[in-house]
Amino acid sequence: MEEEYLCMLPDDCVSAILSWTTPLDACTSSLVSSSLRSVADSDAVWDKFLPSDYPQIVSASSLTTPTINFSSKKQLYARLCSPLLLHGGTKSFVLEKESGKKSYILSARELSITWSNEPMYWVWSSTPKSRFSEVAVLRATSWLEIKAKMRSGMLSPNTKYGAYLIMEITERAYGLDSMPCETSVEVVGNHRHHVSATTAYLQCPHSNKQQTERPFYTNRSMQKKMKINNGCDEHRLPCKRKDGWTEIELGEFFSGQTTMDGDDDEAITMTLKEVKGYQLKAGLIIEGIELRPNTKQ
Repeated sequence: MEEEYLCMLPDDCVSAILSWTTPLDACTSSLVSSSLRSVADSDAVWDKFLPSDYPQIVSASSLTTPTINFSSKKQLYARLCSPLLLHGGTKSFVLEKESGKKSYILSARELSITWSNEPMYWVWSSTPKSRFSEVAVLRATSWLEIKAKMRSGMLSPNTKYGAYLIMEITERAYGLDSMPCETSVEVVGNHRHHVSATTAYLQCPHSNKQQTERPFYTNRSMQKKMKINNGCDEHRLPCKRKDGWTEIELGEFFSGQTTMDGDDDEAITMTLKEVKGYQLKAGLIIEGIELRPNTKQ
């Protein structure tokens, strides 16, 4: 019945109404009639669903992907719903098809990884499994600290986001399940300072026997503490992704409304670190950090 009323309105009114809905609603409305389809598929409607900085996104993708050709804004929207490599292949961008919210993945090269340029500790390698040309592979270290930064203006406004470390554990890994890491997401702007912090295991702790077989440099009190806290209940654990990688949630934050003059374009810092106990660890592969809309309620 509501669709029938829409068909009775002038096209510009229908266009204005649909532009305040969602991409999914516009696609559904286009199935009602041919007249409504022409309005629902119009550039006037789909221009509202595209991110305001889409020209910059398209331009940033030109160095790593073929030129994006499109005959309509709806066609461009559909193209942006497939992942695009940006800035020479160091970032990946995609729109959520149903909501039009933006997601980014910062490659390992975009992250600050302690000692990542020291071949004794880390090596840079390629794998067909990754969307990026390089991943960071941990050879051995007793100090793990990974950090990434981004501006909130690059994200969809008024949206709850989660930050996730994308990684993989090799078969010969050790020391990654002995102590939890500290994770945090810090948002700093002109009008607020928010920190989301917790702890997470890179690998779920195994049996005590396996724990004692791994090399580490801690005192006895630290070893005892590690055994007491060997359970997983109080810490976040890694989860399998659809793309075959594993992820750990670093934290959540809300991206506020950024004004035209850039006010409230907040700095977002995401961190994972394990520096206490000097636990020797190896076998971690880092692909990057993803920032995506968090649909959990």
